[in-house]
Amino acid sequence: MLELKTKKAPKRERCILIAVIHQLQDEEKTFEYLEELRFLAETAGADTVHTFTQKLTKANPKTFLGTGKMEEITGYVKAEDIDMVVFDDELTPSQLKNIEALVGVKVMDRTNLILDIFAARAQTSYARTQVELAQLQYLLPRLTRLWTHLERQKGGIGMRGPGETQIETDRRIIQQKIVLLKKKLEKIDLQMSTQRGNRGKLSRVSIVGYTNVGKSTLLNLLCKTDVLAENKLFATLDTTVRKINIDNLPLLLTDTVGFIRKLPTQLVESFKSTLDEVRESDVLLHVVDISHPNFMDHIESVNTILQEIDSLDKPTIMVFNKIDAYTFEEAHEFDLELTSRNYDLEHWKRSWMNKIGERAVFISAQDKSNIDELRRTLYRVTAEIHATRFPFNTFLY
Repeated sequence: MLELKTKKAPKRERCILIAVIHQLQDEEKTFEYLEELRFLAETAGADTVHTFTQKLTKANPKTFLGTGKMEEITGYVKAEDIDMVVFDDELTPSQLKNIEALVGVKVMDRTNLILDIFAARAQTSYARTQVELAQLQYLLPRLTRLWTHLERQKGGIGMRGPGETQIETDRRIIQQKIVLLKKKLEKIDLQMSTQRGNRGKLSRVSIVGYTNVGKSTLLNLLCKTDVLAENKLFATLDTTVRKINIDNLPLLLTDTVGFIRKLPTQLVESFKSTLDEVRESDVLLHVVDISHPNFMDHIESVNTILQEIDSLDKPTIMVFNKIDAYTFEEAHEFDLELTSRNYDLEHWKRSWMNKIGERAVFISAQDKSNIDELRRTLYRVTAEIHATRFPFNTFLY
């Protein structure tokens, strides 16, 4: 009798994470970034064994960290059988080369790790093209370290110049591939622009927010769909557009890629067309994970990217999600340090969020709490826009 062979799950790599404390990034902020980096590594398929930090006023141009700290890290890597070293900051090509020579294992920075996750998550041809372009743009200045041997698009006699080295050949191939990918994206962008133009005059609403705040879960709830929603960073890369009706008011709801701090510039450039959905929207649903201790920083990070794509001034409904997971610490009588964790939800509603007026909604997409309030708010905001386009549809009022 034949035995069926089960496919073994790929072995998870063991990694260590490294970050620096400096004038613009205190210890608390550094450990917060390290926790996010740990989540990124976990999403990519690696288990974090240990973290290292060092206070620096200026990065070492050769190894980023100081000599003593690098010796400590090298010893730990060899003693604990570590597979990968991940830096929270972007490293220069020479730093990557020097550090790998010291530690003897694979070295990645935050940018490379995010690109790797995007590559694994990309499902459609469009998303894969965007990610491949970003990867090649990141790879190009780092060829001296990687000594890559890419598959030749062209080869044979007469295709290589006299004395041309392998690196020069690879660099030329990558540059040619980048040009081809950009042309391909331009063609797809034109098609998508035409598709957006054919959607008529329906109000467009884009769901934006930091990664893993529950955007896809909210889309599934409002549209009754089954878009992938996981407790992982960048679970959704492809833009999803759904038509919904709220009290007979039709509108288009779009789920977009999640934002993150230190988002690689290559990805922002490659995903510009995806962000066009946000740029051309009438209303934004800015989803925030209010249970996260640093959700205020998340709001600031998202607003920074929205400003970069000229979308910060759009009508925005602030959707504070995960109220079911929100906890607060009551301030003691003699506790002089009042932090955001000392505020309960009622405090937040009476804080600066009150200035947003009726555009701030507190919900739980998981428990379906206060969803009717969100629907009413969304209806009120989009109805005003709809009325200007279809002034004779008095049934809205």
